[in-house]
Amino acid sequence: MDPQKEVVDRLRSAFRSGVTLPVEFRRSQLKQLMSMMRDNEEQIIDALHQDLAKPKFETILAEIEIITNELHHAISNISSWMQPEYAATNLATKFDDCSIRREPLGVVLIIGPWNYPLQLLILPMVGAIAAGNCVVIKPSEVSPATDSLVAELIPKYLSQDCYAVIRGGAEETKALLEIRFDHIFYTGSQAVARTVVQAASVHLTPVTLELGGKCPCLIYGHVNIAIAARRLVWSKFFNAGQSCVAPDYVVCSTATRDALLPLIRQVLEDFYSTEPQKSPDLARIVSPRHWTRLMGLLGKTRGKVVVGGESNQEDKYIAPTVVVDVAEDDALMKEEIFGPLLPILTAESVEKGIELVNRKEKPLALYVFSDESSVVKTVMEKTSSGGFCANDGIIHMTLPSLPFGGVGASGWGSYHGRWGFEAFSHRKSCMLRGWALERLNGLRYPPYTENKLTWLRWTTSPNASCSMM
Repeated sequence: MDPQKEVVDRLRSAFRSGVTLPVEFRRSQLKQLMSMMRDNEEQIIDALHQDLAKPKFETILAEIEIITNELHHAISNISSWMQPEYAATNLATKFDDCSIRREPLGVVLIIGPWNYPLQLLILPMVGAIAAGNCVVIKPSEVSPATDSLVAELIPKYLSQDCYAVIRGGAEETKALLEIRFDHIFYTGSQAVARTVVQAASVHLTPVTLELGGKCPCLIYGHVNIAIAARRLVWSKFFNAGQSCVAPDYVVCSTATRDALLPLIRQVLEDFYSTEPQKSPDLARIVSPRHWTRLMGLLGKTRGKVVVGGESNQEDKYIAPTVVVDVAEDDALMKEEIFGPLLPILTAESVEKGIELVNRKEKPLALYVFSDESSVVKTVMEKTSSGGFCANDGIIHMTLPSLPFGGVGASGWGSYHGRWGFEAFSHRKSCMLRGWALERLNGLRYPPYTENKLTWLRWTTSPNASCSMM
């Protein structure tokens, strides 16, 4: 038998046994994940440094703490999430017990990316476990050290009957997608997402897609430009720009751009010194192929490099780089950059900036920097994006009480906190009827009459209960 199919069949058998249903089991597995994160912090830090030269600070903040916070949130709230939600009734169903109950979907597949190879694999897994599913996770082979560590740790800490790691590259993933799952959760590129959707459609399997896109940052009106520069630089060059919610490009007036540039230069020096390649706080590009792609974009741009531009192929290093005089049809604007290259486009009013942004696909995140509430409100109301954050970047996705997900080409569905639980749950409508009011129920039985129809329409109308008072 195909070893992948054998793993899925084993998990499906466990799911059908009902072992994952009790809240005590779900909570115990989440606590085991918590132990895994706590016990293996140094190994996690080392693996992510091997894969991305990710600084310890960034690993703890964006890989370890965000998972730990999600686990605390799920463990604390899982009992309330599992409670039935009672539904309103009309006169015809007044004495019935009507509720919405969450039940697990079954055996689900989670395919993780390489840029946050632990966070973006384990966070959706938290929601899937909380919802009572069995889970197959597929780490990214592009981050091999983390891939190997996950494959080692998950079987040590979680039930091997209910949770499994399947490794491999494109061919193995293609074969995995031929197996029927009850849900597929994919984080990655839009190109691969199309393949995932096509494979899922064969089995009519629902999917959640966490993609990306070109996340804009608009800077207009009165603004504390010094603080804006620090927050922009941090959110853009965190993880060397390899974040799906990193500001992909800036839109501002010419005057704002000219005021911003010297501050960006100074902030970059403050953050990474005058020799950023030697800074321990700047990650590297994940692979030679991704380095080549980014340098290709930089080589094709018709814009002017005003900050950075230096690179080293052997070190997979690209300096934090800012490009100005960038046109809408420039090479840097044709695809998500996903690296430490920041184009700045100019539009002299916030209205023109919004028009520019709205000519593109809806992004995963959209940022506006302004001290003027009218500017923030205008941008928020006249644009569409998966998430929105004013006067900072990335931070909105760290709060488990906010849903995280895209819209349009930037993704389908959302997760984090309660939203992750919901993503992996089926909301089952339940009506528990008794034997009373049979005379009223008799209105629906043949022989049909106009009088019965009139009364039946009245009993099922929204105002029927009020009319009885």
